[in-house]
Amino acid sequence: MTSLSRIFSGIRPLALLLIALSVLQGCGGSSNNSPVPTSSATPPPTLSATPPPTSSATPPPTQPASAQTPQVKLTTVVSGLDTPVDLQQANDGSGRLFVVEKAGLIRIIQNGAIQETPFLDISSKVDSEPSERGFLGLAFHPKYTQNRRFFVHYDRDVNGQIQSVIAEYTVSAANANTADPGSERILLTVNQPFENHKGGQLAFGPDGFLYISLGDGGSEGDPLGNGQSLQTLLGKILRINVDATGLGKQYAVPPDNPFVSSNALPEIWAYGLRNPWRMSFDRGSGRLFAGDVGQDQFEEVDIIQRGLNYGWNIMEGAHCLNPPSGCNMSGLTLPIAEYDHNEGDAIIGGYVYAGSAIPSLRQAYIFGDLSSEKIWILRENPPGTWTRTQLTTVNAEISSFGQDQAGEVYVVSLGGSVMRIDPQ
Repeated sequence: MTSLSRIFSGIRPLALLLIALSVLQGCGGSSNNSPVPTSSATPPPTLSATPPPTSSATPPPTQPASAQTPQVKLTTVVSGLDTPVDLQQANDGSGRLFVVEKAGLIRIIQNGAIQETPFLDISSKVDSEPSERGFLGLAFHPKYTQNRRFFVHYDRDVNGQIQSVIAEYTVSAANANTADPGSERILLTVNQPFENHKGGQLAFGPDGFLYISLGDGGSEGDPLGNGQSLQTLLGKILRINVDATGLGKQYAVPPDNPFVSSNALPEIWAYGLRNPWRMSFDRGSGRLFAGDVGQDQFEEVDIIQRGLNYGWNIMEGAHCLNPPSGCNMSGLTLPIAEYDHNEGDAIIGGYVYAGSAIPSLRQAYIFGDLSSEKIWILRENPPGTWTRTQLTTVNAEISSFGQDQAGEVYVVSLGGSVMRIDPQ
């Protein structure tokens, strides 16, 4: 694939180059020194799910900018953060934005400034080096104003075994801007076989359940067959109930999860994903959008639905990978959009715009690419047909997007800044 080193070499400082290479690069070669195990994936049970109407072999091409393309600018809100990788808000009317720093901190942005005291510091628990490990995700409980609970997704090293951790924390009773570091309750841990492809997103759905994105575990080409196996949580979107417990776990499995009545792991909501880096729910339709980072050729946007198989590692985007031609696409759900590595090689999933500052962006899905630094929008018109248009270029390595309570969209840069998308 196109290497990020070719794009950034000689342009960025070495430290930022190494961060950009390690956090989100689409290729999976960072574990090449490890032996490549073999595994036969467990065949999925038969499902009657219907793929989206956009599942054609060739997703819509990029359309040229038109008079309808909004004219926007990027307004820097803050700078000086340390490798920020996620931005969330608590839906509590405070106007605060919460930024996750990869090394293990959550910082608060309030009134246009970074608060000096971190909201949470778990850097002593987080394994953030090398590659794509670290503190990766944050989500506030839908009833946060009542229960003061929030959830984090981070990686840790336990005697040489890397684990992805999903944990709950609560806010200090004495200070709403400080979490209680001693309140951690670990809900779920997942052993990781390689250094890369951790996923990392947490998001509460309209149903009140917590959705979790996990990559395929890493290396290159999914050597363990995790994407297609329903006996592992890797390469999946999970769905759990954090307000109950059951079967000896610190959470409950919703009874309508698609694989509850099979021999598959019941937490699985959807599968066949490589490295779903950033997913979000559309506030209007409730649909779950995800950007899945590709390997050598294609990046993709998916709408995640119950029980569906998104193809990895049989396919990359809408194209056969294993085998390279003539693969069996039966039962696979293709992306609603893709682009090849001439346009970028590390997709960053975003948000459907729900703000009021740019009315012409309403209902458009905003996403970008780490290496090309481009931001695109996807529009659906007519239903089931998606058109991709370039919105702007950031001139900064995009690590994530965020959305405030009013629905305005923010761009997070690995270099330490948070920018808001504003009308020109």
